[in-house]
Amino acid sequence: MELHKPPPRPRQPEGCLTVAIRVPLRIFVLVLVVPVRMAWDALVVTGRFLRDTVFRPLGRALLWVGKALFVWPFVGLWRYVLVPVGKALARLGTVLVVVPAGWLYRSVLTPVGHALAWLARGAGAGLGWVYARLLTPVGRAVTRLLKGIGAVLAALGIGVCTAVARLVRYLLVVPARWVYEWILAPVGRAVARCVRGLGRLLGLIATGIGVALYWTLRVLLVLPALALWRWVLAPVGRFLAVVAREIGDALGHAWRIAGRISRAVGRALGTLFRWIFVEPVRWVYRTVLTPVGHVVRDVVLRPVAEGARVAGRAVREALASARDTVRQARADFRRMLFGEPRQPAAMDRREPHGPATRSLGSSTTALTKD
Repeated sequence: MELHKPPPRPRQPEGCLTVAIRVPLRIFVLVLVVPVRMAWDALVVTGRFLRDTVFRPLGRALLWVGKALFVWPFVGLWRYVLVPVGKALARLGTVLVVVPAGWLYRSVLTPVGHALAWLARGAGAGLGWVYARLLTPVGRAVTRLLKGIGAVLAALGIGVCTAVARLVRYLLVVPARWVYEWILAPVGRAVARCVRGLGRLLGLIATGIGVALYWTLRVLLVLPALALWRWVLAPVGRFLAVVAREIGDALGHAWRIAGRISRAVGRALGTLFRWIFVEPVRWVYRTVLTPVGHVVRDVVLRPVAEGARVAGRAVREALASARDTVRQARADFRRMLFGEPRQPAAMDRREPHGPATRSLGSSTTALTKD
């Protein structure tokens, strides 16, 4: 399934200045970029060669050394020391702590807890009787007495509050309202009218000053800056943008062309290296070293391997015989110390033995026996 490609953007017509700058700039940039690209490709090839032949084997060797020095000792310590010690401590803790604690809980703490619970239930029943028979009537009587005292105090408080409220109203509120309506309100309205008039006058003065400053700044700063931008900075910026774009395009074309040149030079050097070094080494390996290796393998290595296999087989058989002898000696020693092992007793499964075995054609029950 082909992806939908967007339509190419229409290329805008270029001026004579752009065309005049492009060709010499690209030639100059190509002369500068070709050595840089060839040095870069040489560094890349050298880095890949070092990675494949030096750094990767060195990293694997360091990884193996790190495992041998740090990982495997700790694994062995954990597996063969800490785990057995932990299991032994767990069993010891079970024997010394868990089992006595369980016995103490079952034999001591549980009966004591039951006794305390029985005592607590008895004490709770006694306290409940005291609360129901003594404290509840006394509390009800005290509550009724407090309600009567509260009603009397509430009546007195309502009377006192009413009297105080009337005195405050006729002595403070009514005179203050009269002062506000006939003195403070007219004075405040007059002061507000004066302040609004003064604010309007100051606003007119500030508006006039602002208009004068606006036109002064526009004539002295804005119009010259606009003319400078429109007739000086914008054309210079367009020229610099054209130059920068052409430099970028020239660098891109020069980098690609330098890459092709570097690839051709690299292939030529690779072919020369193969003709000078690789092909002679391959011919020596194929015509000299391979036949010599076959002769060494057939004459030396195979007889040595066969002898090693025979020796290994003999050693394994000797070890197996020694192991069987040690096992037999251990069994004889155990038999000498503890006697013969006890044989399992035969169980009567109530099955007929010998020729009178049960079959489909005969009957062995009391009801069907002939």
